[in-house]
Amino acid sequence: MSAKLHITEVGRVAVPASDQDRALEFYVGTLGFELRSDVKFADGKMRWIEVVPAGGSTSIALTPPMEGGPTAVDTGIILSTTDIDADHASLKAAGVDVDAEVARWGDPVPPMFRLRDPAGNSLTIVEPTE
Repeated sequence: MSAKLHITEVGRVAVPASDQDRALEFYVGTLGFELRSDVKFADGKMRWIEVVPAGGSTSIALTPPMEGGPTAVDTGIILSTTDIDADHASLKAAGVDVDAEVARWGDPVPPMFRLRDPAGNSLTIVEPTE
C-alpha cells in the first residue's frame, strides 16, 4: 500500500442493542457512563447513541443489531477500574449478570471479571496492576 492513512485513535466501538432505551439505562444508570450522543436520523426511524466512561475518550455506540447479525456479542471491550472487588460486589448486588468471582491468575494478568449487559453482550472489567 502506498497511501499513508490518517487514523488517529479508536474513537468508538459498536455494541448491538435491540432495546436501545434499556441499554442506555444500563450503561448510564448502572455502569455510570456519561451520555455523549442520542440523536435520531433516517427521518427519525433510527437512533445513534454513544456513551462513555466518565473522563474517557473512547465511546460505546449502542446500535441496533445489523439485519441478520447477532443480537449479542463478546464485545472484546475491557474497562479499567481502581477497585475490582468493590465494583464486582456493587454490580452483583445490583443484579447485573457478572462472573461468580474475580479471576486472579497472577502477574502479568490483572484481576478481572466479565459482565453481561441486558442484551447479553459481554464486557470485561480489569484492575490494572501498573
